Amino acid sequence: MEKKAIKLFLRFAISIGFLSAVADRFGMLNKEISVWGNWDNFLDYTRLIIPWIPNSLIPIMGATATAAEIVFAIFLIIGFKTELFAKLSGFLLLIFALSMTFSTGIKGAFDYS
Repeated sequence: MEKKAIKLFLRFAISIGFLSAVADRFGMLNKEISVWGNWDNFLDYTRLIIPWIPNSLIPIMGATATAAEIVFAIFLIIGFKTELFAKLSGFLLLIFALSMTFSTGIKGAFDYS
């Protein structure tokens, strides 16, 4: 039973983290606790952490990451194909961490974690 509760907590914690970031991008959070506050600021940050991607593709990359976070969060919350979406979530977070590390340094990645 304890292992099941831990897995449920982890699923919800990751999902809430994803959905909170998405809400921030769409300006749904209070400005005092907001990192981006709007879509344009989020795209500016996306441009910063993946400078090797052409500017014309940045909106697509931002939208893809946002869509993935929404889908992964929903499926983790409802428990649909949990193992698959947990692994995909881990891979997405690894991509974020590596992009931040290579573009802004290790401190940048830890500051956003």
